[in-house]
Amino acid sequence: MAEETRELQVTAETEAAVASIPDYETEIIKIIRGNTSPKVMLTLLEDYHGKDIAEVMDSLSVTERKKLYRVCTVDLIAEAFEYLDETTAGLYINEMDLAKAAAVISELETDTAVDILHEIEREKRSLIIDALKPDIRSEIRLIASFDEDEIGSRMTTNCIIIRENLSVKAAMSELVRQAETNDNISTLFVVDEHHCFYGALDLKDLITARSGDNLESLVVTSFPYVYAHESIDDCIEKLKDYSEDSIPVLDNSNQLLGVITAKNLLEVVDDEMGEDYARFAGLTAEEDLQEPLKESMKKRLPWLLILLGLGLAVSAVVGVFEKVIAQLTLIMAFQSLILDMAGNVGTQSLAVTIRVLIDENLTLQQKLHLVAKEMRVGLCNGLLLGSLSFLMVGLYIFIFKQRNLQFAFSVSGCIGISLVLAMLISSAVGTLIPLFFKKIKIDPAVASGPLITTINDLVAVVTYYGMSWILLLNVLHLG
Repeated sequence: MAEETRELQVTAETEAAVASIPDYETEIIKIIRGNTSPKVMLTLLEDYHGKDIAEVMDSLSVTERKKLYRVCTVDLIAEAFEYLDETTAGLYINEMDLAKAAAVISELETDTAVDILHEIEREKRSLIIDALKPDIRSEIRLIASFDEDEIGSRMTTNCIIIRENLSVKAAMSELVRQAETNDNISTLFVVDEHHCFYGALDLKDLITARSGDNLESLVVTSFPYVYAHESIDDCIEKLKDYSEDSIPVLDNSNQLLGVITAKNLLEVVDDEMGEDYARFAGLTAEEDLQEPLKESMKKRLPWLLILLGLGLAVSAVVGVFEKVIAQLTLIMAFQSLILDMAGNVGTQSLAVTIRVLIDENLTLQQKLHLVAKEMRVGLCNGLLLGSLSFLMVGLYIFIFKQRNLQFAFSVSGCIGISLVLAMLISSAVGTLIPLFFKKIKIDPAVASGPLITTINDLVAVVTYYGMSWILLLNVLHLG
């Protein structure tokens, strides 16, 4: 009875906890669809986070979204747009009138604004850019001038910049002035008279400094920085190594252009991981649920055509060993065992190698150590699994196929040896291919799972049927 009472109490507490979780989506939709005055509606909506409003927008009709645009301040709409993907945000910008669209774009982080503008039809995009203030227009054009794979395309100009020759009091005044339009104020960036990067200053150090202190003594001149034209892949590890809120981005003349914020860095890493995941799956780019059939096919077909060619090569190799199969048809039953294990081992080595190759400073000795280590792992695992296969397959053939012990364990011995060799070679292949791609300046993630698996199928087929031909037919004469 006590047990039942306790269960009822736990259930009641769980239901109460679930009931207490606020349903922001329903609340926001109810406000927007209500009949309150615009001022009251705005007051109610301002109590919600921009992310909550962003998540609701897709559930609204076009008419309801337009009502939202009219009621909300530009700041609130811009805050919500920061949590939308650029394609969706571009669709919503197209729903606004020109003045509102330009005002929202002006309030967004510069890199976000550029991404969204790329999703808008060219004619309206030009009109929006022309409607922007000259300084914002020049910032957007600056970031848009960089290629998508350059770190400059992900920077923002939302930062505080001061001269190195200011007094502490003057620096505080400059901070207050710039903070009206820039909210990334935890770190101040210091430049010289030619706007060349000099160093960085922590906000806390400036606030606690005395008016008579020398500003230059507070500036950290060894602060990390990157160049705008550097590739994102090359910069990621450097940026991740530092726990700074913002890292300055310089042009080739060492002039400060903008900064990469922690939020930018998270987005960059997320995008790169998404691209690598797509390549691991044999895709040329990421997909989403709304993508048209034609676009999805274009992303998948290139690798599928390459894999089709490799698959035909595997089939052709099997055909070469047709006489072996004809004399020992039983070995066909264990082909998948060798192929699957070789593919699995190769994929594991690939994953380890790609992870290690994130470090751009790997020496040749470290790379050779990686290859040797993966081959040792493949050999040891192969010996263990090969031994188990020798015993289990031998017993299977002897008991269920009712063959004599010599034949059963001769075949299982061939399978065990083939498994050891296939796993050893597959470990090497799974390590060497991404190393080779890295050497020729191709993203190692291109050595995707399907590619490694198909190559290892080829290795396994040659190993298995080759060993069967040598050991079973030519040495033991079992045919």
